Amino acid sequence: MDNLEEENSEGLGLIFLIGFMGCGKTTLGRKLASRMGYMFIDLDHVLEAHVGMTIAEYFSAHGEAAFRKLESEILQTTPYPDNAVISTGGGLPCFFDNMEWINEHGRSIYIQLAPKILADRLEHEKVTRPVLQGRHGDELIAFIADKLAEREVFYKQATIVTNGLSLTAEKVEKLLQP
Repeated sequence: MDNLEEENSEGLGLIFLIGFMGCGKTTLGRKLASRMGYMFIDLDHVLEAHVGMTIAEYFSAHGEAAFRKLESEILQTTPYPDNAVISTGGGLPCFFDNMEWINEHGRSIYIQLAPKILADRLEHEKVTRPVLQGRHGDELIAFIADKLAEREVFYKQATIVTNGLSLTAEKVEKLLQP
């Protein structure tokens, strides 16, 4: 049993990936977790399993305030293993004391990307992201730029802030090394 306990206490603990929708939190998170032998947890999926509906459906049925409250509860009550890579929703760090909680319980990595790159990535995901519906081209870029301006004050509280362009699991693992 002692060996198991020692094994569990080794590693980097909880690694939270934060950033705007489309920055690659889930894709990078899966690859990083696999590379490090950690569990991967997508908090959006945990929330959807908890309520039995998609985030878009919950948001539509209950509104943003209820969604943000539930999202915060999911963050703070999910039973995490000793070592895991956790992908958060794009807005999660920006409400309540979520960013403070994240940094108290693990390390956070802000995957930073320019509005134009995010818009290019999100252009075809509007069905699953209702907040983007009806926005195209320059209007979509402007919307993302405005949201980023509001959110970066929270995102930049991350333990590590890194450019998401050509970011790989290997690069993130190096950034995490002491």
